[in-house]
Amino acid sequence: MSQFSFEYPLLLLTLLLFIACSLWCKERSRAIFFPHVNTLIAKTANKSSILSWLKWIGIVAAVIALASPVLTKNYANSKKEGRDIVLVIDSSDSMRKMGFDPKDIYKNKFDVVKEVVGDFIKKRKNDRIGMVTFADIAFIASPLTFEKDFLSKITEMQKLGMAGKRTAINDALVQSYNLMSKSKAKSKIVILLTDGRDNMSKIPLPDVKHMIEKRDVKLYTIGIGGSRDYDGKYLKALAKAGKGQAYAARSAAMLNNIYAEINKLEATKLDHKKIVEHTHLYIYPLFLAILSLLLFIYYRNSKGV
Repeated sequence: MSQFSFEYPLLLLTLLLFIACSLWCKERSRAIFFPHVNTLIAKTANKSSILSWLKWIGIVAAVIALASPVLTKNYANSKKEGRDIVLVIDSSDSMRKMGFDPKDIYKNKFDVVKEVVGDFIKKRKNDRIGMVTFADIAFIASPLTFEKDFLSKITEMQKLGMAGKRTAINDALVQSYNLMSKSKAKSKIVILLTDGRDNMSKIPLPDVKHMIEKRDVKLYTIGIGGSRDYDGKYLKALAKAGKGQAYAARSAAMLNNIYAEINKLEATKLDHKKIVEHTHLYIYPLFLAILSLLLFIYYRNSKGV
């Protein structure tokens, strides 16, 4: 938004002095006795009018220049610091179990997870998000991307059994951390969701924990289903190594609340800065004042008025 003002507005009152002087401070000059003085005055009236205009334009412009007109523009600069997030989703055979959502008992856990994850993706507008799906093997379903529509479609396309039937959590974490290896984001997050126990990984837990501890990536773990379905101590140990938190969800509503809580904990940082730009305009009235003064001197000297 632009705003016009004067740095020294009180100097504009100087115009009142010039106006007062023009009314009461009469110029005294030598008297000239000439028989046809009326004719002479009539011929020079037009020239005197031009001189009067030039004089007053010069005076007004000079006073305005002294008052220093300024054009002020205000800008709101919002800097958003997004995050890189990798969603690690269990697609093993145990995710076929139904009854996780009391509102629709015929919906299996994997379908519920896809809906909740899809909603989480839509809320992270300023972040890059990637996805790793795992069962017998772990594979990158989507690289880190800002394209939320693309990622939502990838989420919908995930199917049970496409990576096998068993559970390779450690291997999935290695894949997700490898996905983060080239990330230059200040905040990096991995969210692991599983309803089972690791029974297929080729990489042992100590090696995975060592990798997690050494990397600047925060790890959240979510175990879904009953407490016997997954290894709670194992997930807590992973989250502790990744300086994150471990969660447990026994229903679709709890899972939705967990992702909502993570969304709040990892909110995008906004840095609002107000920038004020001042443009000084005194040069324009000053130029006009000098030009008017030069023309005034030229006309007066050339015409002998």
